[in-house]
Amino acid sequence: MKLLYFSGTAGAGKTAIALGVGLLLQEKGLKIGFFKPLGLERSPTRRDDNDVALMREIFKIPFSSETISPVKINPYYLTPAFLKEDARLLNRLDKALESFGRQEYDFLLIEGAVHPFAGAVQELDDFSLAARWKASVLLIASPDKDYYLDQLLLFQRTWDSLGANILGCVFNKISRPQLDKTRGIYKPLVERRKIDVLGIIPCRPEIASPTVGELQGVLEGEVLAAPEQMHRLVEEIVIGTMTMESALGYLRRAPNKALITGGDRSDLALTALETSTSVIILTGGLYPDVRVLSKAEEKGVPVILVQQDTYSTVESLHRVYRRIHPHNGEAVNLIKSNINEHVDWGKIYEFATS
Repeated sequence: MKLLYFSGTAGAGKTAIALGVGLLLQEKGLKIGFFKPLGLERSPTRRDDNDVALMREIFKIPFSSETISPVKINPYYLTPAFLKEDARLLNRLDKALESFGRQEYDFLLIEGAVHPFAGAVQELDDFSLAARWKASVLLIASPDKDYYLDQLLLFQRTWDSLGANILGCVFNKISRPQLDKTRGIYKPLVERRKIDVLGIIPCRPEIASPTVGELQGVLEGEVLAAPEQMHRLVEEIVIGTMTMESALGYLRRAPNKALITGGDRSDLALTALETSTSVIILTGGLYPDVRVLSKAEEKGVPVILVQQDTYSTVESLHRVYRRIHPHNGEAVNLIKSNINEHVDWGKIYEFATS
């Protein structure tokens, strides 16, 4: 059984890349499994990782969530109870991995943690686990700033120090303004480090952008208008603190946006509704002027009221990424075609069958 570890930072698109690669390899007749050693615990009452649920259904994996993703973490996972498990955690992961071997899978997609370094306190980070299992590594990066390329190359030094086989790197979700820089500057810099750049995938809003409903699910706000439009995509987030003099030009430049502003800024909300706006999120628990709700219904733009302040709302939305649903055939096909069109996945196939 060949093991390929998909590693990258939060939001880089590890799940989408792994899914697309897995589907293409499955079409070639390989039996595909999925393993996520460190799942992300969304809340104490909802422990099933979204990626695990997706992959289990797509690839018809017969194991429980606890086998596919044996260890769950969150940003504050280092509790006395968790640390007591120290000696048993690696053993639990090893046994779960062996379950896939017993089922005679040809190829195992291993998705890294929310960040490659997560779990390092107990040697559960991507670097340590890939070295432990002698898995090859596919680096996934979505650099929209030069610092993130620096970060990728620093991670690569760690992989090299452990003797990892880096199969290559895929630049994913690259915005149109960043495409030329990625091709002309980032790609040569990575290749100078003897890493093959296997693909550069442009950003596809229909894959990468969250829906209004997904934002509402995180914020748990009250929907005041156009509840039937929760499927709309949100490509940008605009914080409404500007003056009315500067608002219109700024709002016109941001397509399919979520405007986050106080419930007392009815003037700004009404202005936003005359531009490309997917949702208006009103903070501070302040109900808007009735004109805002009337205009929002007319335009088909949801209005969501939340109790927290603007800063807390924006912080909450930093955790939101587009979920891929197994029954959304259009999104799944887009992901597969992205890999087929923009990634030299033949090298991955060669690795899988060698």
